[in-house]
Amino acid sequence: MSKVKTFSGETAERYALALFELASESSELETIEKKIKSLLEICRGNPDFLTFLKNPTYKIESQQKIFKDISNIMNLNSTLKNFLQFIIIKRRIYFLDKILEKFIKLNAKKKGIIEATLISSKALSNDEKNKISDQISKSIRSNVNFSFSIDKSLISGVRIQVGSLMVENSVSNKLKRIKQTMIEK
Repeated sequence: MSKVKTFSGETAERYALALFELASESSELETIEKKIKSLLEICRGNPDFLTFLKNPTYKIESQQKIFKDISNIMNLNSTLKNFLQFIIIKRRIYFLDKILEKFIKLNAKKKGIIEATLISSKALSNDEKNKISDQISKSIRSNVNFSFSIDKSLISGVRIQVGSLMVENSVSNKLKRIKQTMIEK
């Protein structure tokens, strides 16, 4: 099944790749990634800031001024400062959160880290999470970076998704399969 790419997705990918290549050439990948994670936290944690980014009526000069102040406060390096100013001029600041997310994924891919999700019916201890993470990492022979969440509708068990592979061992899934089998007979 192919993914449908949207204009915003393609745009974010291109700009993230450009920043990734700039950071790679200047050996600043780790430094820029840390700053990007901080910027992303600001985007996610501040709805007013996101509104500012997404509102096309703001003048380029005011956006540049605000990002110059943010760059100074966060002590961003020149590569990231210049990149932010560039996407403001190109009127792509609208995609900032997506660009930052794509950059983090590109850097994780370069490090050999695979993104995965683990959904459990109950809260798991850190020890349980680490054991699952270690087992999955060993079985696919790659580092796995899990995002954890809880879904009580699973009743019991877990759902793990690594890329396009999904493994579900939950009571609700077993009940669905039993129901489907009964309907088919």
